[in-house]
Amino acid sequence: MKSVVITGSARGFGFAMAKDFRRLGCNVVLSDIGAEALAEAKGELEKIESAGKVATVVCDVTKSGDLEKLWTEAEKAFGGVDIWINNAGVNQPDLPVCMLTEQDIDFLLNVDLKGAINGSRIAFAHMTKQGYGQIYNVEGYGSNDAMKTGLTIYGTAKRAITYFTEALAKESESHYEDKILVGRLTPGIMITNFLTSANGGKTKVELTDKVKKVYNILGDYPETISAYVVPRMLKNKRNNSKIAWLTTGRAMGKFFRALFKKNNYFD
Repeated sequence: MKSVVITGSARGFGFAMAKDFRRLGCNVVLSDIGAEALAEAKGELEKIESAGKVATVVCDVTKSGDLEKLWTEAEKAFGGVDIWINNAGVNQPDLPVCMLTEQDIDFLLNVDLKGAINGSRIAFAHMTKQGYGQIYNVEGYGSNDAMKTGLTIYGTAKRAITYFTEALAKESESHYEDKILVGRLTPGIMITNFLTSANGGKTKVELTDKVKKVYNILGDYPETISAYVVPRMLKNKRNNSKIAWLTTGRAMGKFFRALFKKNNYFD
């Protein structure tokens, strides 16, 4: 039975993955910054029949001590960690860089970039001791070099995540004989409140009709994407893997179907 740790998993994509891992019989460690949200998420997960168990750990990914505790508690609960997913993330205010505060920038980079780097660092160190494990980082807008005013810092963080994850996979190949598998999850556009909020939910993001149109065509609920990526993580045996939902072919199919059926996720 595999044990899985997911940061930022009290809601959204992280919670959707947690539900699918549980359905497939895994032990799941939920982690997030809010104890109440974690307790609620755990209650929902325990309604799903599964051979696995559920544990929760309050964790602020901007603090290395919290990430270290997350590993320790997961190991204590389940004896080790098979899969560690750095999923926690925040959006940026929809503003040009010159209008962002230093605090805005620091907060986003500390969560989206440093949180994933330190989570990977800590998980990798422990996985080398236990002799196995998989680490996945979540890509996003900017990972493919896309650029848009209002997403410059977020895109910078996600582009860096791509480089970091590929480089870490190279380290595993060169020094650890691929014993630790490092990969990327590329979910595409997920329809959650992440799209309409920034700074961890403290700032509202107003989407233009043009942006909503694109999201309505290319977007999917996190449950749809999770149902695709979770089984592939469990089956994966390749280092430097990329598990992508919104491929070019799938995007083209969505544009074609939009000629006949319109989604409206924002009413």
